[in-house]
Amino acid sequence: MEGIKVIPLLLIGRFLAQLIVIHAKVSSIIVFGDSSVDAGNNNYVATILKSNFEPYGRDFNGSHPTGRFCNGRIATDFISEALGIRSIVPAYLDPQYGMVDFVRGVSFASAGTGYDNLTSAVLSVIPLSKELDYFKEYHAKMRDYLGALEAEKVLRDALYVISLGTNDFLENYYTLPTRSTVYSIQEYQDFLQGIAKTFIIDLYSLGARKISLAGLPPMGCLPLERTPNYFPGSNCTHEYNVVAKQFNVKLQQLVTSLNKRIHDIQLVYSDVYKILSDIIKNPRFFGFEDGHVPCCTGGKYEISYLCNRFSSSTCKAANKYVFWDSFHPSEKANLIVADYILKTAVKRIL
Repeated sequence: MEGIKVIPLLLIGRFLAQLIVIHAKVSSIIVFGDSSVDAGNNNYVATILKSNFEPYGRDFNGSHPTGRFCNGRIATDFISEALGIRSIVPAYLDPQYGMVDFVRGVSFASAGTGYDNLTSAVLSVIPLSKELDYFKEYHAKMRDYLGALEAEKVLRDALYVISLGTNDFLENYYTLPTRSTVYSIQEYQDFLQGIAKTFIIDLYSLGARKISLAGLPPMGCLPLERTPNYFPGSNCTHEYNVVAKQFNVKLQQLVTSLNKRIHDIQLVYSDVYKILSDIIKNPRFFGFEDGHVPCCTGGKYEISYLCNRFSSSTCKAANKYVFWDSFHPSEKANLIVADYILKTAVKRIL
């Protein structure tokens, strides 16, 4: 790591958000996961789970929907900018980008996916195994574009970000009978941990060395999960948060194990749960007015796909809210999460 400084990045109302800027030898940022890091791949998939319509993206540069499940940029965009790479990470399936763009960063993420391929089938999105196939395709294109030696150097010096798992529990295990009738919740966590392990080892075999593995958020505190019993001041769904904490411990154990087993891997656990919990519990400390109700609501049932121009209520200033829709943080919350991850995890491997 060559140096660190902090600069003001985003002025929203009276709150000045800051992002740590790290001057390090990072060639690129390569992203895998779900809607937390999907930059628009689902726009090009035959699924209902898209965000390529208003008011999504209304605070993005150009004020247009990009396929990000946010009013603006997502955490990986801010991480990329902090590393001095570029201000956004483009989606691999977006035809307006090519290898000249992807050399500096690319997202293979797909909203609605999970570690478990069965999770991706729920809403017909890209399974994690296919994200890996796309990366292999990208790997080959990089070699053709840059030459074998330069491509290997770029891939070795890149930061790899993995962020998924929430859908495995909320869309799959607790919604469908397929997994819950076969696995106890602890067994299912172990099943997912095994998939995560295999995926990381596969990335390593393809040249990845610097890898950030994000834990689950406090998924019981998402507005979607508060809705069934919602009233002012209602509590989070305790069971879901317990499960998230348990699974995060398993991910941390995996990180420790692989760092010991593979001598030149640099793998870190990024604690999304802690920072989002802190923001939700103390929204005003972080410059928000509300930590429970989303900016964009879809009526009685808080389902993110119903957040559109016909929504019953969409706030005027999204970044006064922790959540943009019933499932996803606002741009400002994403910025704070990115800053926290950089300071507490990513900077250790750069």
